[in-house]
Amino acid sequence: MTVTLQTCLGMQIIMYPETAKPVRFWAARSWSSGEKEGQAMSSAGVIPGMITCIFSGSVAAFGLYLLSLCAQRAPDRRSSFFAVAQLTFPRAAIFFDAAIATKCFGVSISYLIIIKSLMPSVVASLYHDLTSPDTNPPDWALSGRNWITIFMLVLVPLAFLRHLDSLRHTSYIAMFSVVYLVIIVITCYFDPLEGTTPAGEIHLIHFTPSFVSTFPVQVFAFTCSQNLFPIFNEITTNSQKRMNIVIGSSIGSAILTYEVIAVFGYLTFGSNVGANIIAMYPSTSLFIAVGQLAIVVLILFSYPLQVHPCRNCLDKVFYAATPIKHTSGGDAEDEEVVDDHAGAEMTLFKHTVLTTAIIASGFLVAYFVDDLQMVLSFVGSTGSTTISFILPGLFFWKLSRDDPSVSRTLNRGALALAFYGSCIFVFCLSFNIYQVVKPPTATGDVMH
Repeated sequence: MTVTLQTCLGMQIIMYPETAKPVRFWAARSWSSGEKEGQAMSSAGVIPGMITCIFSGSVAAFGLYLLSLCAQRAPDRRSSFFAVAQLTFPRAAIFFDAAIATKCFGVSISYLIIIKSLMPSVVASLYHDLTSPDTNPPDWALSGRNWITIFMLVLVPLAFLRHLDSLRHTSYIAMFSVVYLVIIVITCYFDPLEGTTPAGEIHLIHFTPSFVSTFPVQVFAFTCSQNLFPIFNEITTNSQKRMNIVIGSSIGSAILTYEVIAVFGYLTFGSNVGANIIAMYPSTSLFIAVGQLAIVVLILFSYPLQVHPCRNCLDKVFYAATPIKHTSGGDAEDEEVVDDHAGAEMTLFKHTVLTTAIIASGFLVAYFVDDLQMVLSFVGSTGSTTISFILPGLFFWKLSRDDPSVSRTLNRGALALAFYGSCIFVFCLSFNIYQVVKPPTATGDVMH
């Protein structure tokens, strides 16, 4: 469960106040989304911010539920987007995996860039708090490029692991970081640190034009569909009841985490809450400095959770898939398309080559480039919409539309989810194009 929760939480948790198995794969985005939810509350008020958070989590959970139902129809413990696509839209299977691989690769690069930008300030804060304010850290320690190079010594072995379950220990550490950050937000509300930014106005309901720009961040705060199939394949008991518990507990934990950070962050700073809530607390406190380090740890251990699905999807993309047709139910006209490669374990050579290519290319981009915000906004927002809403809806709708055992309401709900995802897709694409044509005065946030 921790992997699921870590994938959700990642960098989103720190951004949620502005928008005001189970756990193992959802934690990767919670802190940054939590901050952004505070901004959502700042732009809409406490009540609308909480409602939209619950709504976004519920819709994401429905998409995961549909994917788990689709996984039950794939070859035993060999489910994947590719395997399900072969049963529904076989000609588009490779394109689906290419889109997912691109999205995961882009997010993995953004994690490295964020680490590179955060580490100099984290080191400076810790150095000053542990020594004296007049003592400066050595120059090499203030270079973000040096730090991502050092961290790659830890990330490379983790990225080469074949199974998500092997990352459970690092996910536990990441979850501890989330808990520590939640403690910071709650503690600083009841006992504000000296030098804390004064609180602005606080509203229960107060819509502003900026709410439109914060809503997509809430929508994508629960993106973790890329790891649903690996979890389904690896979990000991993958019955539908067990998967429902995994999905419910993970998304539920993410919602609770976002809501706590959003509410307490917004109540602490009010309308003055910023896009990065942790940066608003005085860094002169060791308590806060350790919290900044916790964010780095959270993002650091979220990196392998993006490499894993990226590698699996690229494996399908570079495999010359040849659909295998066979009859079903004795009727030669009733054909089902299945690809035996869909869930097969990739060879050691291919595993090594693909992982090396992903890590090396991602590291080089992150090392030499400081800002890929707009590119990643396009890749992340469109890719996340596709794998979280459009594909789950279309997959289940196609698989169940002629199945009398499936509720017509559920089938129509799947189609409605795909339509909802298409609307979000168009909105985010249009919003990103608008930002290109008319850049905002302040730097925005990347949609993942």
